[in-house]
Amino acid sequence: MRIFIVDDEQLALTSVRRILKHRGLRDVEICDNGKDAIREIREKDFDIVLLDILMPEVDGLQVLEASKPYKPLTEFIIITAVEDIDTSVKAIRLGAYDYLVKPLEPGRLILSIERAYERKSLRTGLAVSGSGRGMTEIPAAFSQIVTRSPRMIELLNYAQVIARSGNPILITGESGTGKELLAQGVHRAGPGPESPFIPINVTSVPETLFESQFFGHSKGTFTGAEKDHMGYFEQADGGSLFLDEIGELPKNLQVKLLRALEEKSITRIGETVPKPVDVQIISSTNIDLAKACRAGKFRLDLLYRLNSAHIHLPPLSDRLQDIHLLADHFLKLACLRHNRDIRGFSPEAMLALTRMDYPGNIRELAQIVERGVMLSDTPYILPRHLGEERPVAATYSRSLCSLKENDEAHVAFVLDHTRGDRKKAAQILGVTVRQVQRKLAKMKENPRWRTLLD
Repeated sequence: MRIFIVDDEQLALTSVRRILKHRGLRDVEICDNGKDAIREIREKDFDIVLLDILMPEVDGLQVLEASKPYKPLTEFIIITAVEDIDTSVKAIRLGAYDYLVKPLEPGRLILSIERAYERKSLRTGLAVSGSGRGMTEIPAAFSQIVTRSPRMIELLNYAQVIARSGNPILITGESGTGKELLAQGVHRAGPGPESPFIPINVTSVPETLFESQFFGHSKGTFTGAEKDHMGYFEQADGGSLFLDEIGELPKNLQVKLLRALEEKSITRIGETVPKPVDVQIISSTNIDLAKACRAGKFRLDLLYRLNSAHIHLPPLSDRLQDIHLLADHFLKLACLRHNRDIRGFSPEAMLALTRMDYPGNIRELAQIVERGVMLSDTPYILPRHLGEERPVAATYSRSLCSLKENDEAHVAFVLDHTRGDRKKAAQILGVTVRQVQRKLAKMKENPRWRTLLD
């Protein structure tokens, strides 16, 4: 069990660490500020985080809110010197497992840690139950998502677990990261996979038509209402309603949506009798809703309703190992769409793709590949077809070689792409940093790589 303690008081850190050590829990790390804690939690895989709330600059709730979406299987236990019901409720809503008040009673602390670890183990097991698979495989409901990223696969397994509850799920992430595709997977993994999935971009609904579009209207209610109309809630009854770009919903309309979620019923325009609806709400946004709440642009009570569970999709820059896989996937789709017979990418073109920036994330990569397919006048896509005119180092051009030389070339290629960052290279290669270091030590014996590696 790997435990992380976050507290700005050194005495508290050493005291809790001593309690854990006395109970045989020795794999423990500590941190004395919230800012560093967020970075450590995101970069490492802790089982349990013991988190103090009252810290300067970045408090415990901010750490929890900024970390939980990135590490959904990590369990957080809140520790504070001040018992406050509102704070404890907010902590639980943000994903905390438990809430303990100082001074800590050792037995109570250990019991909370043990139960939190049991829940983590249960959730991990549920994510792969019934299939005999490990966490290295994508759940069937999310098979349309193309990835080999361990972080993405962990998120998808977590999404499969929380989808079964039918509770509201909030998906966040930059534009183009695949939020709607994830929402479709959540629906397939949920309690009614054969029921309707109704996707709505809330920015496409005019304010004046909001109630009519979402709740429906009866015949003759207004000019043009020639027949009864089922709103989105009724259309999704028994299934899922996906609210894309929910952060852009005007505040005067947020209260109307909130009322429907709270009452689990809608009233058509022109009618007085409410109709019950059973709908799972899946929403997405690329803005920080918590920040929007603080700025008065989004209702906090609506955020609580939407955020029963939170999944944050990483940008493509955090999924470098997926670029090759995604590029091949989009190549096949584009060839079918445009009736082209293109065999693949030249090594230089693939290198160019891995070196590009993608502010539009996966959507932008798909567009670049499709453009390459349409412009290609050769059996393979070349850098010029991708709009990449810069010369690519000949070091990585392919020729007849042994498997060993090809293996070394790939390691050198990845290391060059990460600009010498061995930790990132290890992540892309799917090995440990130590394995990369051993490989590089052997490669330095070859004059071909010595200049690059020195």
